Amino acid sequence: MLNWLKTRSEDRCKAKELYGAIVTGARQPAFYSGCGVEDTPEGRYEMIALHLFLVLERLKGAGPGADRIAQRVLEAFVTDMDDSMREMGVGDLSVGKKVKRSAAGLYERFHAYRTALAQSSQDLARQIADFVPGVVKPDALADYVAASAQDLRAIDLEDILAGKVRFARCGAGETS
Repeated sequence: MLNWLKTRSEDRCKAKELYGAIVTGARQPAFYSGCGVEDTPEGRYEMIALHLFLVLERLKGAGPGADRIAQRVLEAFVTDMDDSMREMGVGDLSVGKKVKRSAAGLYERFHAYRTALAQSSQDLARQIADFVPGVVKPDALADYVAASAQDLRAIDLEDILAGKVRFARCGAGETS
């Protein structure tokens, strides 16, 4: 029993680090200034969802440890959405419904991004244009997603689980 609690606590710490790296990646200024993503709660949500997708795709099928961390990262996302809505003044009675809608939308995006990423850059750009408010350069963002997915595949799983992720830079060949 104590071992289970210790593992769960360690998993939560790893997930918190990884979720922090996801949010940091999603807040790259180039998304908002260069690619035209709206710097609004909706625009920030979409960028976090896009980065969450990238990391969860990398963890998918990487073993039971990765699956546990992926679940904890999703829990961190839901907690973050709940906290953010409360900070924005959403009433307590409607927060749960809005978080549930947000989570459902997340899975819709994941499916669309996964399918488009496997098909073509144009398909991915179309999906990004559909979901991300104000994006004026969906092709640049699609290139970014493809480059980041490739970068994440090259990172050792243990490094990812420790929150050491690299995402490409929007509109540049560098990684962060």
